[in-house]
Amino acid sequence: MTGNEPKSAIAPQDDDIGVLLTQPRRYRAFKAAFLLGRGGRLNVRLAELARPASGARVVDIGCGPGDFARMLARRGGQVTGVDPSPQMIDYATARSRDLTHCRFELGTAQSLPLPDASADLVTSTFAMHHIPAAHRSDAVAQMFRVLRPGGRLLLADTHPTGPVLSTAVRVMARFAAHRTHDTAHDNGDHLASIDIRRYRDVLRASGFEDVQFVAVRPATGVLLATKP
Repeated sequence: MTGNEPKSAIAPQDDDIGVLLTQPRRYRAFKAAFLLGRGGRLNVRLAELARPASGARVVDIGCGPGDFARMLARRGGQVTGVDPSPQMIDYATARSRDLTHCRFELGTAQSLPLPDASADLVTSTFAMHHIPAAHRSDAVAQMFRVLRPGGRLLLADTHPTGPVLSTAVRVMARFAAHRTHDTAHDNGDHLASIDIRRYRDVLRASGFEDVQFVAVRPATGVLLATKP
């Protein structure tokens, strides 16, 4: 989520893939603690912002243990979760057997295993800072590629929205930047490495329009955009 998950839950990093989270249960416990037990409420708010229509084809990139993908599926979406961690894919699949319209595939954001214009909605929450900094523009280009014209994008990452978590977010940002060779913090602003707003220009350069930023409690920043 922030690049500072327990070390036992993280596999050695591949410079082409990024940070791999390998212990789904420990990751979920860490995320729940970091979000002060409000992770479920946050997912509801993110789903409201994503606005998946009934029957919409949804891709959740960096899906992790699949919590947000399952919520989108229960709201009527036909959801495909993508993650580079085999452990996350296996865990998410096992917990989603009751949802016939929710499936999970192994893959990276920068090389999505999906056809062109095959999605109505693409989401990626707390995953951008896990992608190697050198490949993030490629990941955005892939998101644009798999969206159909008129499709929507939601990107979310950790963002200080109040005094309680601000210090923790700053500390975690330094770890995230170090692990992904991200130099955005070199100017002294450690939050730059996880600030989702930094991708506004990248989204526009890739062809996205109507790029908007929304801060959501607890500790989350969201970018919304549309493929023309």
